[in-house]
Order: sequence, then C-alpha cells, then structure tokens
Amino acid sequence: MTTQHPLRAFPNLRYYLMSRLTATLAQNAMVVVIGWQVYDIARRTMDTKNAAFQLGLVGVAQFLPLLLLTLFAGWTADRLDRRWIVRVALALQLGCALALALLNLHGLISLPALFTVAMMLGVSRAFAMPALQALAPNLVPQAVLPRAIALSSIAWQVGAILGPAAGGYLYAAGLSLPYLVATGLFAISLIGLMLIGPVPRSSIASTANPWRQMVEGLSYVRNNRLVLGAISLDLFAVLLGGATAMLPIYARDILKVGPEGLGHLRAAPAIGAAATALWLSIKPLKHNVGPKMLSGVAVFGVATIVFGLSRSMPLSLACLTLLGIGDMISVFVRQSLIQIYTPDAMRGRVGAVSSLFISGSNELGEAESGFLAALIGPVAAVVGGGVGAVVVTVLWNRWFPEIRNARTFDPPARLDQ
Repeated sequence: MTTQHPLRAFPNLRYYLMSRLTATLAQNAMVVVIGWQVYDIARRTMDTKNAAFQLGLVGVAQFLPLLLLTLFAGWTADRLDRRWIVRVALALQLGCALALALLNLHGLISLPALFTVAMMLGVSRAFAMPALQALAPNLVPQAVLPRAIALSSIAWQVGAILGPAAGGYLYAAGLSLPYLVATGLFAISLIGLMLIGPVPRSSIASTANPWRQMVEGLSYVRNNRLVLGAISLDLFAVLLGGATAMLPIYARDILKVGPEGLGHLRAAPAIGAAATALWLSIKPLKHNVGPKMLSGVAVFGVATIVFGLSRSMPLSLACLTLLGIGDMISVFVRQSLIQIYTPDAMRGRVGAVSSLFISGSNELGEAESGFLAALIGPVAAVVGGGVGAVVVTVLWNRWFPEIRNARTFDPPARLDQ
C-alpha cells in the first residue's frame, strides 16, 4: 500500500473533492437564499407562524422526490456508471441556479417558483447522493477509505462554511448574484466529475428482477443492526433537533441580524464540523467508535437546547459551532461504517437508503421544525427538538447495543469469525 498522502496518490480523489467542494458551495449558497426569500416573501402577507409554515414546506418539496425515487436511484447507482449519474444531476442543479438567477433579474421570483426549484433540487439529490457515496470507495483502497471519507467531509464542510455566508453577502449585493455565482460553481463541479477517469467497481446482474434488486438495499439495512442503528440514530436526532431550519426566523425576528447574520449562523455549524473533519483526516477514530458516535449526538442535542434559548449572537454562534462538532463525529462514524461494511455491488442501493434517512432528517426535519414553530413558536420548537435528540440518544444506546459495542471499524469478514 502506498505511503503517500491520498491526495497525492489518487488523482481521481482530487477531482472528486474539487467537484464536491464547488457543488457544496453552490448548493449551500442557494439553499440559504431560497430559505430567506421564501420566509421574506411570506412575511409580507403573513404573520410569523404562517410564514414559518411556508418555510417548512420547502423541506417537504425537497424530500418528496427523494422519498419517491430512492429505490430506483439506488438501483441506478449499482447498474450504471456512477460518474455519469452525478454529472447529469449536477447539470440539473446548474439549470435550477440559472433559472432562479433569471427570475430574480426580471423581478419574477415568487413562492411557486421557489418551491418548484426546491423540488427539482430534491430530484437531483435523490440520484446524486447514492451515486456520490458509492463512487468514493471506488477511488481509493479500503485501507485509505476512512481518511478519504474525512477529506470528503472537509470538502463538504468547507462548502457548508463558505456557501451560506457567501449566499447572504451576495444576496445583499444583488438579488440574482448568489444564483449566478452558483451557476458558475456548478459548472466547475461538472468539469471535475468529467475529469474522473474509469474506476473499478462491482456490478449487479442485469438479468435479475429489477424490483427485487431495488429492495435488496432495504433488506440489507434492516438485517444489519449496526448499520440500521447508526442510520436511524442520525435520522431521529436531526429530525427532532432541526435548529438550522429556524435560522431565518432567528436571524430576522429573534436575533435581528439580517441576511448577513443569517450567513454567519448557517456557517457556524460547518465551522465546527470542518475543524473536526480536518482533525479526523489526520487522526481518524480507531477505538470506541460507537460510544463516540452516541456522545456526538448527545452534544448535538444539548447545543441545540442552549441555542434555542439564546438571545446573544456570540452565544448562538458558539452553540451552533458545538452542534457542528457533535454532528461531524456522528457523520464520520456512520459513513465509515456504511462504506466499509457494505459490499461494493450494493453500495448504491444501501447509499440510497442512507440518503433517504439523511434527507428525512434534514428536509423533513426542516418541515417538522417549521410546522412545529407554526404551532408553538420557534423557540419552543428548537428547545423541544434538542431535548428530543438527547432522548433519542439514550433510547438508541439501550435499543441498539451494537452501536455502543462497536469498538473499531472492523471489516465485515471479522464479524463472522
């Protein structure tokens, strides 16, 4: 095995990371502006609670395509060239960014337009997420995979740091500017994917029943309690503790820091996560990985509670940063377990199931937070969600002993000995 750093030893990994960084920058710049525009447009004619409900609908619009397309998207990622799946998905996102730029330039932006684009972004992510997750292990040997996952997380988190802040600043400078910049970034990301050469991979039989192949991913996750516990822990913790969905409300009506402050709030969790990912790329977790995952989710919940109660911008930023640290530890363990424990021929389908859970926690978490805020107010919704995340951690520690007993990232072969 090579002793070189993965970035030096594997050119395809460099192109992959470049593509992921630029796409994440564009996605996060767009998402923060879409959320702001939806809430801002709604507030012109609605009170805070009804506008929060509209904000929740953005999450629903992004999640429904993933729910409907998950099995097919996972099967596609195991049947077709994963590089081309991601390339087509990126082209769709580029078109969405360009459409919003043109609508803003001509003063035609509206809630229906924003919801339509949110739904198209959901379609793109339904195919891109499992293909991207399944592609990464094809680029490096298994022994290097945990470091590659950490590097991929860094690329994602750097985009998540700079994207929201850039989106806020660009929107303050011009309504169409963040979408124009996102269009350029998606173009660069598409070029990066085009540079990735052919990669070795397994393939599923073309003669088998397609529907049976699609549901094999669900069966694998259901029967592997360690993978099921890790995925579902993230689902319910983030579903309940969706503080980031409430950031437009906090920025506009509670902390009163405007769109620029919203960029800072959106970037804070990613700063904590990126710093943690950088550390993990140098010193990946090797021992007590399951207990550390549970601890990370517990930290995520506690930080959410304090953020919900805060009225100080510095304290709020600190809480969101700590929230990002806890979330990154959980993400690192979960992704490593899924990628290492899953056979390559099933990584697309298992990745699709994982993507459904992730999107369920993110987009449905946004919807749940928005709807709950419409009923009981944003502060109560955020604090209650944080409490729920802590409760979920306690329950999963009891219900899934496989998590707390997971000491290392041992490959599946060792589990059968």
